[in-house]
Amino acid sequence: QMNLVESGGGLVQAGGSLRLSCAASGRPFGNYDMGWFRQAPGKEREFVAGISWSGATTKYADSVKGRFTISRDNTKDTQYLQMNSLKPEDTAIYYCASAAAGQGEMTRPRYWGQGTQVTVSS
Repeated sequence: QMNLVESGGGLVQAGGSLRLSCAASGRPFGNYDMGWFRQAPGKEREFVAGISWSGATTKYADSVKGRFTISRDNTKDTQYLQMNSLKPEDTAIYYCASAAAGQGEMTRPRYWGQGTQVTVSS
């Protein structure tokens, strides 16, 4: 079992920034791709960003390209999501996830965090 704990969510005004963190434990962090998903009220959970096990490859949803940056620190077993130029439509619960090593596609997440709320006011 891999435990994932998110932090860094909160309330921010449109145009502002937040940095989410996800601390992992229980499994060798460097063996897994990592990613972020989000779920807004009344909507399905959607992919936001993914990063390969080495950090060499990243993937983004079109809706966040150019505004969000995913990164990881394998020495700290932690991944991050830097979110800039936030919009009200970014409001959602953000979930950290891990998947088998690949290129960061996150097509089959294996482990999930509990989620952290991000609210962007207009």
